[in-house]
Amino acid sequence: MPNLIFYNGKLHTQDERYPDVTAIAIRGGEILSLGSDAEMLALAHADTEKIDLQGRRVLPGLADAHIHFYEWAVLLQMLVLDDTRSLDDLLARVKDAVANAEPGAWIVGQGWNQDHWVDAVLPTKAHLDEVAPRNPVILWRKDLHLAAVNSAALAQAGIDRNTPNPEMGIIQHDAHGEPNGLLNELAINLVRDVMPEPTEKFIDAALQARTAQLHRLGITSVHDFRIMGDENGGKALRAFQRLHAKSALKMRVCCMLAGEYLDEAVRIGVQSGFGDDTLWLGGIKLFSDGALGPRTGWMLAPYENSNETGMPLTPMSEMAEKISRAQKSGLGTTIHAIGDRAVRELLDVYSEVLDENSSLNASTPRHRIEHVQHSHPDDLKRLAPLGLVASVQPLHLVEDMDMVDDLLGERGRWAYAFRDLLDAGTVLAFGSDCPVVSPNPFMGIQAAVTRQTDTGLPVDGWYPKQRLTVAESVYAYTMGAAIASGKQERIGSLSPGKLADLVVLEQDIFEIDPLSIGKTQVLMTVLGGEIVFQAED
Repeated sequence: MPNLIFYNGKLHTQDERYPDVTAIAIRGGEILSLGSDAEMLALAHADTEKIDLQGRRVLPGLADAHIHFYEWAVLLQMLVLDDTRSLDDLLARVKDAVANAEPGAWIVGQGWNQDHWVDAVLPTKAHLDEVAPRNPVILWRKDLHLAAVNSAALAQAGIDRNTPNPEMGIIQHDAHGEPNGLLNELAINLVRDVMPEPTEKFIDAALQARTAQLHRLGITSVHDFRIMGDENGGKALRAFQRLHAKSALKMRVCCMLAGEYLDEAVRIGVQSGFGDDTLWLGGIKLFSDGALGPRTGWMLAPYENSNETGMPLTPMSEMAEKISRAQKSGLGTTIHAIGDRAVRELLDVYSEVLDENSSLNASTPRHRIEHVQHSHPDDLKRLAPLGLVASVQPLHLVEDMDMVDDLLGERGRWAYAFRDLLDAGTVLAFGSDCPVVSPNPFMGIQAAVTRQTDTGLPVDGWYPKQRLTVAESVYAYTMGAAIASGKQERIGSLSPGKLADLVVLEQDIFEIDPLSIGKTQVLMTVLGGEIVFQAED
């Protein structure tokens, strides 16, 4: 007998056996049955709670297949800089933060993007020193691949003109040979490593607060990634385990392992999928290149009006060795690839090393390429035959399309090529890359469907042939993400026997103007049959 029944709704089940059902019965955290109102209500007993959906649209619980959840919650919650419109604006925010901070306290921020500024001038230590002469400052660019720091931060990290570039990182210098406060890629970690450690109590509270924020967006599962040069993986995994042991982890978490720990993972025998339906291990995260904004995405041809082609972050010979070892040890791999050369080289590696000797199976997190932002058209059909998931972030295309046009010219037509990937049979898993952009999945669906800004530009969409339907986009946020994490038998659709994760919407995203999807409000989020969010009205 069910303990909870939802009826009088419009259920988008993604299970072809139940295309037009209006009610769902839940028992013990799992879906018992689906059908008509009469059929489900007939299963009720005296203690069954019955909730009238009043004709609302119901989706399976949504997933964010690429989020820096721990960093978003714990490290990057001070200055929000994604709405700054000039260097002066950013400096004013820092000055205000210093005025309200204790002497010597760190000023941490994230989200600035000089390509959206009227002056497009990068913040250097000289700028930051003027407003923060004594408080150490670190401000991550929106993509997390570039950071600006001041002299106090450089001093604490021991960075001077003689400090060598770390592997996969660049310390930028001024005309006099002094560090100018701009750090690329793993050079950022020289500063991050000397920042004060948060307490366990602070970490747990921050994760729970951000979890509640995701519930308001209908998100019931996340694939949690570390930022580059991981030093927080142990802290994050311990925090998730602490909360889980207290039944306080109200989110399904597929936790990725940093590539730096491949040797340890192989040595102790841990495999992808280890865990349970609430917390399990995903794949090993590696980086093949940087990002487009700081021009470190690895390209086949130079950026427009430039001789630069970006940079590889991991030699492909090393990448092949790591993927092969992971594969044989039962570990999935998840590889960051932005530029078209990075994607091609990575596909060549996968073609060489993937074989029938894998310890992976259908219920194990899949090998996947993260971002696949820019691809040569010849490569878009190569992922599916290799069984690779394309883990992509649709909201990036709205944020980046002007920059892509400037940096790639006509090659931009192959950026964020979701339609070509899907038509080639590739599994798409949608995520946000939060805190790089908003974790709101409805904004992501709108971006994938319209390829337009909120104001409807470009009028016909940016390379509109790459648009997806609403149903295809929802699938990528649900079943696609479930497949990527190896949990397709437990989540991703509303099916008998699966976990009762679902979301009730105020607006029907299948019927409203596509440019309004991003404003969709969630009325209720259910995780394992438990209502974890309910709108006040």
